[in-house]
Amino acid sequence: MFKIKLDGGRTMEVEEKMYWHTTAHILAQAVKRLFPDYKLTIGPSIENGFYYDFDAEKPFSEEDLLALEEEMRKIIKEDLSIERFELSREEAIKLMEEKIEPYKVELIKELPEGETISFYKQGELVELCRGPHLPSTGKVKAIKLLSSSAAYWRGDETKQTLQRIYGISFPKQSQLDEYLFMIEEAKKRDHRKLGKELDLFFFDETAPGMAYWMPKGFKMMNILIDFWRKEHEKREYQEFSGPQLNSSSLWKTSGHWDHYKEDMFVLTDADGNEQALKPMNCPNSIKIYQSKLRSYKDLPLRFNDIDVIHRNEKSGQLNGLFRVRMFRQDDSHNYIMESQIKDEIKDILEIAKKFYDIFGLEFMLTLSTRPDDYMGEIALWDKAEANLTDVLNEICGKDNYRINEGDGAFYGPKIDIKMKDCLGREWQMGTIQVDFQLPLRFNLSYIDSDGEKKTPIMIHRALFGSFERFIGIITEHFAGAFPTWLAPVQVKILPITDKQLEYAKKVQEELIEKGIRVELDERQEKVGYKIREAQMEKVPYMLIVGDKEIEANAVGVRARKDGDIGQMALEDFIEKINKEVQNYEL
Repeated sequence: MFKIKLDGGRTMEVEEKMYWHTTAHILAQAVKRLFPDYKLTIGPSIENGFYYDFDAEKPFSEEDLLALEEEMRKIIKEDLSIERFELSREEAIKLMEEKIEPYKVELIKELPEGETISFYKQGELVELCRGPHLPSTGKVKAIKLLSSSAAYWRGDETKQTLQRIYGISFPKQSQLDEYLFMIEEAKKRDHRKLGKELDLFFFDETAPGMAYWMPKGFKMMNILIDFWRKEHEKREYQEFSGPQLNSSSLWKTSGHWDHYKEDMFVLTDADGNEQALKPMNCPNSIKIYQSKLRSYKDLPLRFNDIDVIHRNEKSGQLNGLFRVRMFRQDDSHNYIMESQIKDEIKDILEIAKKFYDIFGLEFMLTLSTRPDDYMGEIALWDKAEANLTDVLNEICGKDNYRINEGDGAFYGPKIDIKMKDCLGREWQMGTIQVDFQLPLRFNLSYIDSDGEKKTPIMIHRALFGSFERFIGIITEHFAGAFPTWLAPVQVKILPITDKQLEYAKKVQEELIEKGIRVELDERQEKVGYKIREAQMEKVPYMLIVGDKEIEANAVGVRARKDGDIGQMALEDFIEKINKEVQNYEL
């Protein structure tokens, strides 16, 4: 919410969406003043700011954006009142035809019969809009036009090419300054840029949405996976692996064929049968459960896996490691009795807290409820939602989690884990889903204490979300300077000259023997150059080796964080780095 000042010194709170949508109208007015022949289309608020699409003769240049910003400031200074009025369909069409705004005419003609057609007027600008808006243009204070790009009318590439302008606004200049600083910082931290610079991963047109993992990046991936495995084994999770390709019959039984087929890679085998690369692991987990008779004494039964999965994301939605077509989800499917729901979810959230704490990440919880395309009986949905609500009320308190109506999976409600990084950006991470539906569709059962067959409850859960996406997020969170325990290279040895190379190799061997990940820079370069390169590679520790270090059987230690630490016996350095790594163990 933003606070704005009203006449008489009063203040009021308004939603960011209203504030940004009003600013989009100010942009539209500025464009019509400077480019009167350009046509208006739509200008919504978005997650961070707003955009407006124009049918323009040419793309907007940097000079155009600066001129538009200046005109927007004039409109703000004019403090034009913003007034709502309604027209009949015929009157509305006539008005927009008189103003030669064909896109507005098209939108009006598509509105359902009997729907209220509202407009907002500010000065000479009259905009077709549902609203709401601020009382006047003067209530907007600090503005910035961020960028421009091409777009298609209605998002359809067969329709007219438009020119889109993105912008942001705030009630205070200080808020805008903070936002712009965050944007610049985010650019520096972009995981795609750092992935290349740090030799971790890259993307290539030969495999859209699928990362090529370099040895250092894959080393870090495996460190994270090993950590994940170790912590789950402590908690009696059992890892399995299943097929990558499953018959359509499996996906039809699970409901994915009807609800998710367009996002699956569907293939036809040599016999003409349809199959699909798995987009998730739950049906294969169910097959593992079905492989033998289960008893109430077996439950909770927790099957976790990190098999590669594929999702046929649209090319325009791909976004580095954040949105990919191939990834490793840190999955588990936990089979429980209904009486165990609350305890199981509490245990999962406890693991999540420990996982996130180790990276210094804050997280919050959201309850996502029944969507429109839900599967199964409403009574079971109500029961599942009630269970999740009880857990969240107990763990968080009634006012300390959010409700996201209609955003549950088609087979069950869920708790979504959202975290904030060091720049305050919010990310969708893990999820915990209570599923009464798939156990029924697959006729799952266990023998209860009374000897009767009962249907288990299935909890789908992922904590990182996927290893790829999590690595992308923490790459930006740490700006590539990973904690020592996770860094693919923990130590770089830098001999001053070739004379110290033999000793440097002995140091390398001893560190490797102690399980420390180390590289030796043997290049005939000045040590200052080697230090600068190691700093750019964000290696946690550099060991400088010269004649003095050989004489003392020691190393010169330089830390990424603290700079020059000084000479240290090798065994003391090994003890230091081991203590640092152990501090991250749960």
